[in-house]
Amino acid sequence: MMIKLDQIDRRILEELQRDSGQSQRELADRVGLSQNACWRRLKVMETGGAIRGRTVVLDRNKLGVGLVVIMMIRTRHHSSEWLTKFRKHVSSIPDVVDFYRIGGDYDYLIKVVTKDMSSYDAIYQRLISKVELENVTSYFAMEAIEEQRPIPLTANRTQS
Repeated sequence: MMIKLDQIDRRILEELQRDSGQSQRELADRVGLSQNACWRRLKVMETGGAIRGRTVVLDRNKLGVGLVVIMMIRTRHHSSEWLTKFRKHVSSIPDVVDFYRIGGDYDYLIKVVTKDMSSYDAIYQRLISKVELENVTSYFAMEAIEEQRPIPLTANRTQS
């Protein structure tokens, strides 16, 4: 169920995406509300599920996990039993940071963040050890041009 947001709610969410660590007072000041009014709106958005959590953006390279791999997976299996097993297996791999079921030539997209090629190979071996896959194609990121961008919330976006 989609949550209705007004312009102030959007500003709150944009501010939180920019800096989730700011104080309640700073957030209220930036969006032009009292602290209580801002807090009430936050609670409504949290309860409604628009805000699922708050996080910190880390620098992969400084933490020694600079290799980003996009894995495209094709399978012949589409039963609910196989899918349950596959989801559980992929979700158990800590290096998997994003996991999607997709349409098109491939069935799944997995984003892996890890230390190096040797670490990636261990992840690949772990992935194929538990479930039968038809095809795994891996793409290695050479440069992050845009990464972890905020979700656009402006109602009337214009395209350039």
